[in-house]
Amino acid sequence: MRGGFHRYKLAFLILFMFALGLFAREVWERFHPLRLPNLIAEDGKRATSEALQLAQKISQAFSEIAERSSPAVVYIETERVVSRRQVPFDLFDDEFFRHFFSPPRYRERGAGSGFIISKEGYIVTNNHVIEGAQKIRVKLADGRTFKAEVVGKDPFSDIALLKIPAGDLPVLPLGDSNLLRVGEWVIAIGNPFGLTHTVTVGVVSAKGRSGIGITDVEDFIQTDAAINPGNSGGPLLNLRGEVIGVNSAIFTRSGGYMGIGFAIPINLVKNVVEQLKTKGKVERGWLGVVIQDLTPDLAKELGIKATEGVLITEVVEDSPAKKAGLRENDVIISFNGRPVKNASELRSLVLQTKPGTTVELEILRGSERKIVKVQIEAPKKGMLTSKAEIQELQAFLEELGLNVAHLSPDLRRRFGIPENVKGVLIIEVYPESPADYAGLTPGMVIDEVNKKRVNNLADFYEALKPSLDKKRVFLGIRTPRGRFYTTLSLE
Repeated sequence: MRGGFHRYKLAFLILFMFALGLFAREVWERFHPLRLPNLIAEDGKRATSEALQLAQKISQAFSEIAERSSPAVVYIETERVVSRRQVPFDLFDDEFFRHFFSPPRYRERGAGSGFIISKEGYIVTNNHVIEGAQKIRVKLADGRTFKAEVVGKDPFSDIALLKIPAGDLPVLPLGDSNLLRVGEWVIAIGNPFGLTHTVTVGVVSAKGRSGIGITDVEDFIQTDAAINPGNSGGPLLNLRGEVIGVNSAIFTRSGGYMGIGFAIPINLVKNVVEQLKTKGKVERGWLGVVIQDLTPDLAKELGIKATEGVLITEVVEDSPAKKAGLRENDVIISFNGRPVKNASELRSLVLQTKPGTTVELEILRGSERKIVKVQIEAPKKGMLTSKAEIQELQAFLEELGLNVAHLSPDLRRRFGIPENVKGVLIIEVYPESPADYAGLTPGMVIDEVNKKRVNNLADFYEALKPSLDKKRVFLGIRTPRGRFYTTLSLE
């Protein structure tokens, strides 16, 4: 019995030593200096293979989205007829020639992108793509071309809705831009420089970009997907093939792509499109204040302990702001509990508020902090001018040789202008321009435009609008020495 036990013990010991030898051999082969490089190479090949498979899957996803989405992306061509006044020897500035001939006219062409949102032919694009166009043609991916009708446009958000007489069209699904995350892959499809159905890929670089000065309503998605002239109005897609933005603008110093593009979030677009489809226009809110960014110098001057906010420089009579008791020099720091950093952000929030809605504004009045309730109203006629319209009016003013500004408290002090003087201030006159020849100089105040009294920039731009067609403007000018009239003309 005892001898049997020793035999089992010996057998167990032999098996254990055999197993230990196998283990030692495995360790030796695996970690021996001559073996280790081979092992690393094998692991590297395995890792490379896995990474390659992942990259191929992502590439396949991009390809599938592009293939599936491109048929619903359209090429938009525009045309408008304009007068060419700059001709040799200025013949058409001569009274004799003007009497018998009209200035030559030429066709100005433009191009952009858009995408189909319904089988019945509704197409979304940017307002600036079709602004001022007399003819709009839409070319589909299958080669068909249609004349497009403008259902409605909204210069404040830079969105336009078109319709073409076609049915059973491919459609792009609309996603939820609120779910978009910074760093997420996105795909842009459009027609840059006329190169139809160009696909570019990037990521979401940032969200909620405002204060850029592109549109009145700003809440942009920033992306590094290549966007160039001609991409405007095209879709920005997520990896599910859903539209999460409308490509609208680029930041550039060269005129081309520099790695920063901006898209309008699709959730904002949905609201605009629905109103354009049902009403032909978008209801916009109006507060009735003239505002500017609060700077550290202004805060110090006004005795306000704040680093960000919006300074009220004027309150319009019979406006929601006036009725709520807002005053000049009040600083708005939040809108319905949302902090407000600058004038552009406040303007965007007000414009997106439906008329009749009561909002809470948190303000600073000197050292006092207050909550003011204001009922937002629809703007009175002439009280709301979009940035697109203002840019057109400013370009006209530049041709006349003028640069004007709101009469802020700081400018009043600098130029010695009394509080009872209303209008807009001339801050620059370009040499050898119509304004220069008329004797206008910085520091003068324009208080009348085309026989209409103006109290602020809103009044000024509204009264100036008819001059875009007439190419001339009648101005009332106030100076420390008195008041006079003058006419500035481009004809």
